[in-house]
Amino acid sequence: MATSLAAAASTGEAVQFWILGTVAVLGALCTILMKRAVHSALSLAGTMIVLAVFYLANGAYFLGIVQIVVYTGAIMMLFLFVVMLVGVTAADSLKETLKGQRWLAAACGLGFGILLAAGLGNASLRHFNGLGEANAGGNVQGLAALIFTKYVFAFEVTGALLITAAVGAMVLTHRERTERAKTQREQSEARIRGGKQIPPLPAPGVYARHNAVDVPGLLPDGAPSELTVNATLRERGQIRDVSGESLAELKALEQRSEDWLGRSEEAKR
Repeated sequence: MATSLAAAASTGEAVQFWILGTVAVLGALCTILMKRAVHSALSLAGTMIVLAVFYLANGAYFLGIVQIVVYTGAIMMLFLFVVMLVGVTAADSLKETLKGQRWLAAACGLGFGILLAAGLGNASLRHFNGLGEANAGGNVQGLAALIFTKYVFAFEVTGALLITAAVGAMVLTHRERTERAKTQREQSEARIRGGKQIPPLPAPGVYARHNAVDVPGLLPDGAPSELTVNATLRERGQIRDVSGESLAELKALEQRSEDWLGRSEEAKR
């Protein structure tokens, strides 16, 4: 019975690993290959959530919750909001604001790859302490002991990087006006000199017997006025032209009015 349960658990862990591992790798690749920075940030957030599931599945409950709440929910969303505020596009990646930054990034990536390979090469897979020994004094206590003793330098460097990122985000989103703002009088004079529409634009549907925003207003001669409808609706092709129908109805109304008042007979005489 115990053997069958262990086999079922191992099979479930294997299925979970291959499915979630594939999702995590795809998210990491999309982070690099996506053209839009917003899509890359969302892909990275998905990879972080998968890592949190791995932590929870291996009994590291505190680390899994921290991965979701802190990294995915706070830090990654902060990066996403910064990208949305700054407005980073694919064209920005073609402009090098710092000379040699691509070569420096390549060198840093190569160095990180060498350190990662060296760490994996020195790792020992022959002996495992197990979760019971690692969490003997408590998961939170054991994790705190490692962070503030063995890995305190890496922890401080990570904190410094996050502070630098927050300050950089504020610097990038801050905009200072380099020239004096125009007064209302100056703006009015500029509109008059430019020959733009001085009074407010006419409302849609004027003289068209409709008040919908997608119906252009009619001029006194019956022609539709382009100023009465939104330019976005016009580009989408969502403007309803009721000028012919309205003119026919208006002509019939005028005819009925003339017949009722007897003007048509007076005009014939």
